[in-house]
Amino acid sequence: HLLKRLHATAAASSSDLATYKEKYGLLFTHFLPFRQHSHRPKMAAWSDVELLTNEDTNTVRFGSVSGEENGTGLYQVDTLVKISAACEVILSCYSFTLVNNSFSGFNLMSLHVFLVVCERNGNLHLIYVPHKRILLTKDGFFHITNLALKYNLVFLFQLQSLIKIDFCSTTEYHDEGCSTAVTFSLGNEVHLMIGVSICERHFIYHTYFTHSTLRGKPVSSVVVRCFTEALPENRLSRLLHKHMFEEAEKFAITFELDLELVYKVKLDFVLEQLASASVSGYGQEVWSELVEEAKTNLTKITDEQYVVEYCLKAPWPTFETAEKMLNHAATRYSSLQIQEALARLATFCSLHGSENFNGIAWIEFLNSTDDLGDILTHLGEGDLKSAQLLWLRHEGQIAGEFDESRLEDVLSVIPQDLPSQELCPWFKTVFVPFVRRVFPRGQVGHILKTILLKKKNWKNVRSVAFFMLDKVPAPELISAAVEKSILPYAEEHNVPFDELLLQYIKDLLERCSSQTTTLFTEWEAKAVAVLNCMSDTDLMVDAVLEIMQKAVVPWSNVVEKLVQQYLEMDGPKQELLKESYRLMEIRKLLRGYGIRNLNLSSSTQIMMLIRYILKQNLPMSLEDSLTLAEAYKLPTSQINYLYLIQLISQSKTEECMTILKKLSIAEAECVIERLTSWARLQLEDKDHISEEHKKHQMVIAQVMVEALKYLQIIQKNDALKSLQLENNLIMFKAIAHLQEDFDVFFTPSNYEDPNIRKQIQEHHITAYENTRSRRSSKGKSAAVPVVANDPDGKTKTISTEAGLRRLGRQLQRTEQELWSDLALRALGVGKVDKALKILSELYEHHYNTSTGKVLFTAAKTLCQMLEADVPMVLPEGMDLPAVIHGLACQAITVCHSDLLLDCLELCKCTRIAMDVYHQCQLSDDYGFIAKVSMLFSMEDPYSKWSFQDVFNEDCIVLDPVSVLPVQYEITNCLLPVSGDTKLYPLDCSCLSHCSFEDAGSNYLQPLLNPLTNMLQMLQECSQLELALRVLVNSYGSCLQHFTSNVMDIKLCKYNICLNGLRKTTMSSVNAVAVALLNKVFNWKVVDCDLAIGLCTLLSKAEVFKILWKVIDNTWQNYDKILVVAKIGADLCCLYNECEEQKKFLSVITDAEWGIKLSKLEISMQPVFRQEQGMKKSLIPILVKNKRITADLILQYCSTYGLDHDSVINQYITTLLLLQEDEDGEYEAVYLGTEQEETQPLSHADALERVLQIIPMLNSTSELTNSLCAAIFKLSPYNYERIEVVLKIMQAADENVTAFSISQAMGLLQHLKSYKRVSAPSDVENTYLLENNLLPNQLSNSRLPFHLLMQTKHYWRIISPELSEETFPTLLLISKLMKVCLDKLYMSAANHVFEKKMKPLILEQRKKGQGHVYNNETFKVAKTMMKYIHCIQSPEWAAATAHRITQELPPGYEKTQSLRFCLALGDAWLKDPNLEEAARARGETFLSKLKLQFQRSATENILLANQLNSQVHLKLTGLPAKLIVALYEHSSVEQRFRESGGQTYSIYPSDIHAVVKEIAAISNVDLLKIRNMLLEKWICKTGPAVAKEIGHPESVSNPEDDPDLMRVVYMLQSCPMEDAVSILNPILSAETWPLSSSGPRLTFCHRTRALLCLVHLTDAATLEVHTQIPKTKIQYYLKCYIFVSQMEALNIPYTVQSFLSSPKEGLVKGLWKNHSHEPQAVRLIADLCLEYQVYDPQLWNSLLQKLLGFNLVRMYSGCPFVLNLDLIGIANRFAQFNLPAFALGTLLLIPCANKKTQQIQGFLSICNPVTALEQVEEFMNTGELAGIPSQIRDTVLTFIIQHGQHQKLLKTKHFKHLKQLIVYGVNTKWQSKNKYRDEYGQKKTHKRR
Repeated sequence: HLLKRLHATAAASSSDLATYKEKYGLLFTHFLPFRQHSHRPKMAAWSDVELLTNEDTNTVRFGSVSGEENGTGLYQVDTLVKISAACEVILSCYSFTLVNNSFSGFNLMSLHVFLVVCERNGNLHLIYVPHKRILLTKDGFFHITNLALKYNLVFLFQLQSLIKIDFCSTTEYHDEGCSTAVTFSLGNEVHLMIGVSICERHFIYHTYFTHSTLRGKPVSSVVVRCFTEALPENRLSRLLHKHMFEEAEKFAITFELDLELVYKVKLDFVLEQLASASVSGYGQEVWSELVEEAKTNLTKITDEQYVVEYCLKAPWPTFETAEKMLNHAATRYSSLQIQEALARLATFCSLHGSENFNGIAWIEFLNSTDDLGDILTHLGEGDLKSAQLLWLRHEGQIAGEFDESRLEDVLSVIPQDLPSQELCPWFKTVFVPFVRRVFPRGQVGHILKTILLKKKNWKNVRSVAFFMLDKVPAPELISAAVEKSILPYAEEHNVPFDELLLQYIKDLLERCSSQTTTLFTEWEAKAVAVLNCMSDTDLMVDAVLEIMQKAVVPWSNVVEKLVQQYLEMDGPKQELLKESYRLMEIRKLLRGYGIRNLNLSSSTQIMMLIRYILKQNLPMSLEDSLTLAEAYKLPTSQINYLYLIQLISQSKTEECMTILKKLSIAEAECVIERLTSWARLQLEDKDHISEEHKKHQMVIAQVMVEALKYLQIIQKNDALKSLQLENNLIMFKAIAHLQEDFDVFFTPSNYEDPNIRKQIQEHHITAYENTRSRRSSKGKSAAVPVVANDPDGKTKTISTEAGLRRLGRQLQRTEQELWSDLALRALGVGKVDKALKILSELYEHHYNTSTGKVLFTAAKTLCQMLEADVPMVLPEGMDLPAVIHGLACQAITVCHSDLLLDCLELCKCTRIAMDVYHQCQLSDDYGFIAKVSMLFSMEDPYSKWSFQDVFNEDCIVLDPVSVLPVQYEITNCLLPVSGDTKLYPLDCSCLSHCSFEDAGSNYLQPLLNPLTNMLQMLQECSQLELALRVLVNSYGSCLQHFTSNVMDIKLCKYNICLNGLRKTTMSSVNAVAVALLNKVFNWKVVDCDLAIGLCTLLSKAEVFKILWKVIDNTWQNYDKILVVAKIGADLCCLYNECEEQKKFLSVITDAEWGIKLSKLEISMQPVFRQEQGMKKSLIPILVKNKRITADLILQYCSTYGLDHDSVINQYITTLLLLQEDEDGEYEAVYLGTEQEETQPLSHADALERVLQIIPMLNSTSELTNSLCAAIFKLSPYNYERIEVVLKIMQAADENVTAFSISQAMGLLQHLKSYKRVSAPSDVENTYLLENNLLPNQLSNSRLPFHLLMQTKHYWRIISPELSEETFPTLLLISKLMKVCLDKLYMSAANHVFEKKMKPLILEQRKKGQGHVYNNETFKVAKTMMKYIHCIQSPEWAAATAHRITQELPPGYEKTQSLRFCLALGDAWLKDPNLEEAARARGETFLSKLKLQFQRSATENILLANQLNSQVHLKLTGLPAKLIVALYEHSSVEQRFRESGGQTYSIYPSDIHAVVKEIAAISNVDLLKIRNMLLEKWICKTGPAVAKEIGHPESVSNPEDDPDLMRVVYMLQSCPMEDAVSILNPILSAETWPLSSSGPRLTFCHRTRALLCLVHLTDAATLEVHTQIPKTKIQYYLKCYIFVSQMEALNIPYTVQSFLSSPKEGLVKGLWKNHSHEPQAVRLIADLCLEYQVYDPQLWNSLLQKLLGFNLVRMYSGCPFVLNLDLIGIANRFAQFNLPAFALGTLLLIPCANKKTQQIQGFLSICNPVTALEQVEEFMNTGELAGIPSQIRDTVLTFIIQHGQHQKLLKTKHFKHLKQLIVYGVNTKWQSKNKYRDEYGQKKTHKRR
């Protein structure tokens, strides 16, 4: 009715709508008509709409709905609207709002998002407005696109046969609260239910369509209902039940309900989801949300116990999550339970891997308590790795409950097919030692033997035999064990005996050869011992081969001896044995390069190995490679070839040639030919142009040049090869030079192309020209070299003509073709400097006629340029005329014969021009400096013959501007024919040989004018020498020109001209010659040749007049007088003037003696040119001169006829008694010679000459007396001079009374053979000063003769010289001089001690070697003792030895020296002639010496055994206290801890031995000291005895008490029976039994004694003496400890009363009375653990006390790996080159991604082969619980993934690689089959 009315009123006002809203609580807005669609079938229209109000809620309610629909439990049901199909009304509502007044107008649907449309035809549409999607349409068929379906449909499944359901999720459209939409048909009714969940209310659109008819028409209805919970608690429960946790949280906050309940229910729901995730394998996104949800809610809960329990029971999906959550719980609440869980988590991760983590399996593992059962399970499944891991983790817990039955369970569960090579290492290193620790001694062997015999089927016969052989402790016992056990066992089981032993040897080698025990090769001796028990020769050889393969390289003596023994035998396998031995030698060689286990099966592999060895670049690499090649019969030329290439790459040129020269000729040829081909290929490389590549190519070229040169020497008899070799050598030489000089890197192909060579040459010439022009323009400022690019892109610096010349030479073009043109071009443009450099190079390198022509042309051109004053470019200071003359001289040496005369003329003219220029002043116009070194500085070899080198004329300096053009004009006139004129053979261009017919008088006329001018200028400047030379040269050329060209027919025509020229010339010559001769005589050195030449130009009278005038006017210049007199004598001979010649000869004689005597500083002037009688007056002066000689005196007397006897005597005396000069050396005697430098006269020559002169004397007595007095005034070190004097005195044959000449000669002979070792003493210096002698350098090497002859200072000279080397000579001297020899021996002994013994001992002390015997020290001591034994006085000998001993430091030497002193003292007292006073001194000396010896010997023992602490050294005089201190030394404790009290061989000293030695020396009672020490150590009081009972293995270990360790150590030196007899009485005695006044014994003392007994004896012996069952020794020991602890608490108990007491009552009694004492609390805890007292209340209180007393740590477990820095540990392993251990550490990383990343990164940088080898070598002991196999599989997988299979080829690891690949293929195939079967099953199920 309401709808009809609204439809009729088209425009309803908003006020009306508001009224209806207030009245009915339901608002329909924006009604719009819908058209009827024609294609739809007609259906019944909605005919009725009812809006009812519920009385109790004031809401609209359906009247037709039964009241039973109102909920009375959790929900209150309200029916809001019912729409029936009865009318033709079309309604459309865009939104509707339901308002419930009871909730204060709370808008339940405030978004207005639904549209309900009812059509006349009966269709109902429910539309979701925001997305414009139809949710429901037509008659019950629904199209749902926007609903989030959450409704539970379980109850509908019961009606499945009657219901048809279509279901569609709409989560992709919205998530705004719509939960479920369901349509179903039930019977004749079709139902649609749409559930909308809005906060705490649920609205259900319930549409049902009934096929029954109402008044003949079908009826359909739409009902809207509202469900509301009645109570808040119920509502909260309902929300939690429906898992609406956000609503529940808000609801609980609103109504202040239990909020943690919401979080806990939510966590329980998450826990269920986590369990489902673990089972169903949800995706990562799902479980990560669950984990985050759990973590978030756990942080909101304050119940810590709930958090801990939740983290422990939650099946976390990943390992990382589990670890993170457990750590979270640990931070919230510190719980032992959490720590244990973390430890088990680490075990679980190691067991299964983090990537295989499963939450359910983890919870089961965490809750498991049967550790041994888990181990048995894994063993039964054959999973030895997991069993080993669990054993390592829980070994401590297992030990507490392990017994014989558990042992049998372990052994019985092992499957029969488990490989023994996997099981045995674990048994040997882990399981059997564990059994030995757990079970009492003596029972282990019996138990294992019994069980093994029961398990015959578990292990085979061979394994049992191997086990028995493994138990043999030493190789020496193998033979007896084999005969006693193995042989009967093999016969019993019908096993071949020799084959069994062979297999054991193989198994032993396989197990031991790759372990770390390879450092200790006891297993080799054991294998050899087993081999010696075999009898089958073939099998024995097989065993030898196995040992050879597995033995450690280098072999031990055992293996080497075995192999050599079998190599010497004969047999069928001998060749195989030799071959194996050869291969082992190769292995030794390869190990030097770090190569092990390498199988070489092909020549390619061998060559690869050889290349590797060569690459190591070791000194023996080549030799080892050749050895390897020889062993495998490979050619050595390839190896040498490869090695040479390697040396070339390292730029080792000399080494290359050394290698080549060592090869045979044939092999050297082969290698060089191959190198040539290789070098050509290398040099052809133009792609690499780096500097390093250039250097490499330069080295290649250099090496090839040297190699080809060597090949030229050795290659013979092959013309073709020689030609090819020559071509290659030329090519490589050129390439090498181009590289080095020009940076031009030619390839061989480029070099062979002439066009490229020409191109390079032209390019460089152009660049050179440009460079030079730029430099000329820039001048000196251009410091940067010009760089030009070549066609190849390379660069080079153009700097010098030499480089261009070398380039041309390397490009096969002659230098003359290149440089001749350049030189002439340079001259043409005035570049003289450049031209001269080129010409110099041409002359130096091209010495031929072509060069001569170029040089001549250049010199002539320069002359013309100077005549014409052409501008030139010259270097500063150049002497150009000298350069021109040098060019002419060079030209004449190399020119052609046709050019010889022209060059000669040019040389003469240019020389004159040069000399003219040298007399010129400095000229700025020419830029020359006169008289400087010329360009051609080589001295003319004939210049010493030319007068100007001797006579240098003094004259006026010339003007070069005036004279040089004139002189060069004269030169050009003398060479009148131009260079362009064609000359025929024998034609000349010089004037002297020009044909006169060619030009008439034109050649002569131009010469006269400049010649006249030149002569005038020279005379004006007094240049007479030059004027004479110019005049003579020009006249000679003109005269020759006339005479050679003018015939008789023409003579009259030219006679007048010639006569005029001759007259003018001779007049000028005469004037110039006179003036010049006067200049020559007045010069400081007279030039004889020049003077004679000038004299010949003058008259005889004029010449003699000039000569005598010069002689008269010269004063004492005997050299000049001699020269002038000789000139006069020669001229007299020429003129035949005899009288005049005699005068000149007399002057010559006096002048010669004047010269000789002037050299001796004796003037001849008083007797010069006097008669012979006057000559005698000069004799006294001659004799007094020191430098005079006998020959000179005899010569002077002979020359002038004088008497010489008196002079000779004086001369001899003076000669022999000359004093030393100021340098300390004796003054040499000089011979009279004409040389300026005289040579000294030797002593032998002086003696010989004196001996020759002595016979000339009439009497020698005066000479002898003077020499005898003066000999001691000579230097005492001048043995030679002294010997000369002595020999002269002997030769004089005169009696000498001052001293014995023979004794002096003998002493002198000894001294001459002796070299001084000490510095000169003060006595010697005083002697020199007193005798006015100068210091002498010889004193450093010679002894003073005079002081030794005068024995007053004998010992002061001899003592410093004493040494072992000098002693024999000094002994001879002492005997000769007859001095006391005892003093010599004493001094010698002291010297040896100070110089040798003392430094040697100090050095040994620094090295720590001074306390034992030393061979070098013994030798020195023996020498010293030899000297002491030679002393005749026993008292002196003893005193000497004792003094030396006192200075020795403590040690072996001092002890032995004291022993020696004792022997000397005994010898002293045994002297029968000893006086009483001396005997008393000797006895006192001996008694003190004995005490000193005892202390020294004791001290030396301490030093030798490294026990020389200050405390011990202070006790050397108290031996008993010292022994006590030694037994209390800290090393005793260290020995015990490190070796378990079993062996002490690793320590340098043995306390027992030291104590025995000290006792023997000092005569003390060791037994008494031992009893005293036992009382001191065992009867110790205090808490040190308390033991940690919770650790059973520590009960039998006395390491916690140093005193007990000392007891055990001290008694171990005694027999076991003695030790038992000493300690056993202590267990039952009341007081100390080892002394009469010992202390009262307590159980603490008895416990300590029992501990020592347990450690010193075996169980059987202990049972016999103590009546303690051997199976309960450890238990009794614990009981003793418990009783002693109670005794410390003043609780009286005995062992028997303790054994019989109820332990739980005892514990509770202790707790009641002593719970306040820490020691008692610990005792209670130990007793509870030992006797399994597990009262919860007691333990609760006990744990609190343990925490309070900080004793919990004493009962904690071992650490686990989760918190370790595994990456850091792996890095440390990698640093020590242990990649296998590093990889094993990385495998323990829990995080899979992190572990994979780290492992991949590590394997990419390490050597996988090394890791595999270390797995085989170090990880096969069975202790690592499967980690080795994981490492190996990880490495092999990495190799497979990266395709590195070749690294394992020919290695023993390749088989594992193949197995892994096959396993992977099989696994993949099985996975495919499994997938295929599962897929087929799914398809079948789907079809069904």
